[in-house]
Amino acid sequence: MTAQLIDGNALARQIRAEVAGRTEGLKARGVQPQLSIILVGEDPASQVYTRHKVNDSTETGLSATLETYPASLSEEDLLARVRALNADPKVHGILVQLPLPKHMDSQKVIETISPTKDVDGFHVASAGALMVGRPGFWPCTPYGCMKMLESIGYELRGKHAVVIGRSNIVGKPMAMMLLGKNATVTMCHSATRDLKALTLQADVVVAAVGKRNVLTADMVKPGAVVIDVGMNRNDEGKLCGDVDFEGVKQVAGWITPVPGGVGPMTRAMLLVNTLEAAERASP
Repeated sequence: MTAQLIDGNALARQIRAEVAGRTEGLKARGVQPQLSIILVGEDPASQVYTRHKVNDSTETGLSATLETYPASLSEEDLLARVRALNADPKVHGILVQLPLPKHMDSQKVIETISPTKDVDGFHVASAGALMVGRPGFWPCTPYGCMKMLESIGYELRGKHAVVIGRSNIVGKPMAMMLLGKNATVTMCHSATRDLKALTLQADVVVAAVGKRNVLTADMVKPGAVVIDVGMNRNDEGKLCGDVDFEGVKQVAGWITPVPGGVGPMTRAMLLVNTLEAAERASP
């Protein structure tokens, strides 16, 4: 068996085309969806991510601004800037790129963003609203993962999903979304005892640890769907995920590649959230 690829690049292109069409509809009503991105410091990966986000926005007709600040920026000055963007009716989405410099409290910064403009989906109010069926924003990475499962027509009802990684950014929201589709979910981390025994029972495995080869071929049930959220570098310096791709693809039924899998979908769902924020603000 060789797994079929879930092509994140192709699916993201389709979603961007849909966003572009909806954006034109808003523009016809005099509404220009606006995303404001803030980057503090000079982290190379963050610089690349934010540049891609601006380019994706431009491609779909969204207006995106990137504000860059030195790592020496005070937390209070950053919070003041976020509050100013909250008050600007022309701004529909605010994204503060993580990680922030060590002297800043990331959660405090996130909680300062208005929940109506929290297009990254990290605000506690977004999580709470979604838990009770109210409008909110799903974090972009798990949202993208769910869209990938949807794209292959995968029926989650009654299936067993194992999520490796408990972070508030990916692991927990991913588990919530899977539960919402009536799947049985087991939350794990890389040090979970008998992890292999759990993953071998899983119909879907989501690896979101940030550690190479957390999931190997002998840990995967034949035919399972494997979603690789990890972003690492191998010994040659090439981008890779948390999954031993070459081995696991010989066992799994479906698998996401790295690069070209979850990454493009994360950015695509940011556009969807920004567009929805603009639509909610302009009924």
